[in-house]
Order: sequence, then C-alpha cells, then structure tokens
Amino acid sequence: MTDAARSLYIAQPALSRAIRDLERELGMTLFARSGRGVVVTAQGRRVVKLAREALDAVHEIEGLAQHTGASDAELRIASTPSLEPGLAGRLLPAYAAEHPGVRVQIVRCEGREAVVSAIRDQRADLGLTDLPVPADLVTHPLERQEIVLISPPGLELPNPVPMGRLHGMRLALPARGSTRRRELDAMFGRYAVTPTVVLETDERNGWLNAVRAGRASLLWYRGMAEQAARAGLVVRSLEPAVRRVIAVVHARRRLPLIAQDFLATAEKGTTAA
Repeated sequence: MTDAARSLYIAQPALSRAIRDLERELGMTLFARSGRGVVVTAQGRRVVKLAREALDAVHEIEGLAQHTGASDAELRIASTPSLEPGLAGRLLPAYAAEHPGVRVQIVRCEGREAVVSAIRDQRADLGLTDLPVPADLVTHPLERQEIVLISPPGLELPNPVPMGRLHGMRLALPARGSTRRRELDAMFGRYAVTPTVVLETDERNGWLNAVRAGRASLLWYRGMAEQAARAGLVVRSLEPAVRRVIAVVHARRRLPLIAQDFLATAEKGTTAA
C-alpha cells in the first residue's frame, strides 16, 4: 500500500481512506489484510478488470476522434528485418489503401525478443514476428513461412537440399545463446548435422555480407529470397521443408481502432492468399 501511494504521489493514509470509501460505496471488500500487507480479493480482481476495460473504452473513444479526423493518427508496428519486406511490400499498401490518413511507423527490431520488448514497453501497438512469444501477448497467426538456404553462386547443391547436406557446410548463424540460435541448434540436433560455423552475429547485414563474399551460406526466410536473388545469391528449399508461423502480436488489452483495422486487413489478406 505504501508503494502504491508513493506511485500516486499521495500519502498512504489518504489512499487507505479512498479505498475504504470506495468499498463502502460499492458494498464489497476489495482488499484483505494478509500478514504485514494487503492482498486483492476475488471481488477486487474483478473490479480491477472491469475498471481497466472501462479505461480502455475511454481511450478508444478518444482514439475514435483521431480516427475520424485521421490527420494525426499514427500506428506503430514493430518488426524484424527478416519480416519487414513482407510488411512493407504487402500488408502496409493494403492497409494504406483503406486508411490513407493513418501514418504507419515501423519500429525496427533486431529479433523476436526486441519485438516483444517494444510491445511491453508500449513503443509499438503491434508486432510482426515469428512464434512462439511469451504467453502475456496475444497472437494472430497470419502464415507459415518457409526457411530456405541462401548460398553464394557456384555451390554444387540439389534443390531442395537434403538436411544431411548441412553437415559440415559453412554457415553464418545468429549469436550463440540467442533464441534463434538455440532453435537452429535444436534443428541441427534433430537431424544429427553439425555445420561449420563461419560467423556468429545477430547483425543481419553481417550474414548477407558473408554470403556475398562467398564465405558462407545462410538459413533465412523465403520472404528474403527476392532480396537475395537481386544480390546474385542462390535460394534453395530444404528437405524436409522447415516452416515457421508468422503472426501479428500485441499486448493483452483493448487495441486502438487503427490497430484493430490493421489486424483486420492483415487477416483478410491472409484469407485471400
């Protein structure tokens, strides 16, 4: 209670009186004493949930005024570099066609963890990332995107590439200890392959530069195939195919209207595809 009063910049006795007054007005007990502190009762948790929903509704009404004016409405979407081409090339044009007055800011994130942090820190309204993400976020799966092998020209490899051919192959990989690296290492373990690691970094440009220089190959999303082909690189599928679920994610709260509209556009585009 003392910490709560401090965060509200009021004295603790004043906060206690306000809570007692509210309990009398509602005719229910919101807090119960427990040892040296207090805990929220079941009724109290229900009141908090409804109060948050009411505040979200107020914010949505305020956003509706922006939405109708639309001149200064801004939607912030966090995305990784691997998925940004699909966002900018497919989802944003469809959304802009239906909502031309909304500005969209792409919050660039280096990986899935950074997308999650941007949403939790309220630096982004929505995030575009692969799954899984922590359970405190809501997920809206859009598609399953293939992971492909991107190599410098001149390598004698079939298409698709059998997973066993990755054994000993020179690869550029994410930094050791990162989530994506752990997932790739788990995949290598499943197929009993051990690639030769040439580069370990979370910098995407570092990966591509290593492939362009002929030093290594790279496992990346099919959505980057066009960029790789323009750079003169060769894109091959894997056998068996490896696919990851791509989703729009957001905090577990009521979304602003402009974010709801984007989600509807993204899901509609996925259905059409």
